Amino acid sequence: MASTVMEVGTGVCAIVIVWILVLLFGMMLLRTSRSAKLGIIPIFLLALTITLVLVFFPRRPEIAAPFKETEIVDTLFIGRYVLLALVSAVFLLMFFMLLPFHLLEPVYAKALRTQ
Repeated sequence: MASTVMEVGTGVCAIVIVWILVLLFGMMLLRTSRSAKLGIIPIFLLALTITLVLVFFPRRPEIAAPFKETEIVDTLFIGRYVLLALVSAVFLLMFFMLLPFHLLEPVYAKALRTQ
């Protein structure tokens, strides 16, 4: 979709921006005198109204128009299995080449007394 930001629609971005601005203005108004602190209430109500309008009156319907389902074709199917078979064969070959070294490793006797 052309009107998305990080796979989120423009309405959600607008709601986020509105609430970030409300938080910033609210923090600024909380540092003022007593009468100016009451300015938070209309700003909060305005942000709440904008949010409710964007949520309850969307621009587009939620149900998307029917579209033709695309058929996904795996063109590398045979190549992937050939590569998997080759890697498995090399792993088994290396495993069985390493196994005799592990089984035939000499075990030396420890001395009974060391002085």
